[in-house]
Amino acid sequence: MKKVFGFIGVGNMGGALACAACRSAGAENVWVTDLLVEKAQTLAKQQGCRAVEAEELISCADYIFLGAKPQAMRALFDGIRPALEKRRGEVVLVSMAAGVSLARVEELAGGAYPIIRIMPNIPASVGEGMILYTANDSVTEIEIENFLAGMSAAGRFDRIEEKLIDAASAISGCGPAFAYLFLEALADGGVECGLPYDKALQYAAQTLVGSARMVLESGRHPEALKNAVCSPGGTTIAGVHALESGAFRGLAMDAVCRAYQKTLDLGK
Repeated sequence: MKKVFGFIGVGNMGGALACAACRSAGAENVWVTDLLVEKAQTLAKQQGCRAVEAEELISCADYIFLGAKPQAMRALFDGIRPALEKRRGEVVLVSMAAGVSLARVEELAGGAYPIIRIMPNIPASVGEGMILYTANDSVTEIEIENFLAGMSAAGRFDRIEEKLIDAASAISGCGPAFAYLFLEALADGGVECGLPYDKALQYAAQTLVGSARMVLESGRHPEALKNAVCSPGGTTIAGVHALESGAFRGLAMDAVCRAYQKTLDLGK
């Protein structure tokens, strides 16, 4: 039996996941709603899914994705709790709010619901997401399997202990922004060297795609891959020296640690 995947809030992240669900679960099994009705209607028209009222979604969806920011979760549940209490049959709540624990989601929901907590990232919109997830004890393995099958078009999934999910999301959730900064900087460097910007951007983007894929598929350590590119006395090691002189790795580590600390602050 097909499962209905419902999305409350279709902003950047919720919308990306809804689009992925349309590809893997089938658009006819995806329902969307948003405070901005036009936003849900536009996505539904583009993807072929259904834009519905929140109460209808809550009464029928098997998985309800809660696309609210951490500070808005209380208000969201205040609005949907009556409909949740009236529904019959099992429902799995899927929270994507950074820093908000499973226990806190259950408290806000006002009941012992099966809850999956996910930390997705924006590349899910093109099927290359890194989605971390954990679940409370009320979620069955079959519910996890159906969730993974229905969302498989979003990208790579990894189950992780909840105590580690905030640290992991500081890499996968925030990392795309850091990667885009580096990508843009590479392209700008190419422009300074005389390349047209569109070509420099294409070269930089594909270089990052290929480099990341080599790490995932070869199993080799990034240091070994870096060393393989650096010929003695060559051009690449000169560039690596420049990055090291600017404390590039230290800054990247600082970015992850600051993002992690902010996530902890949001969850308080």
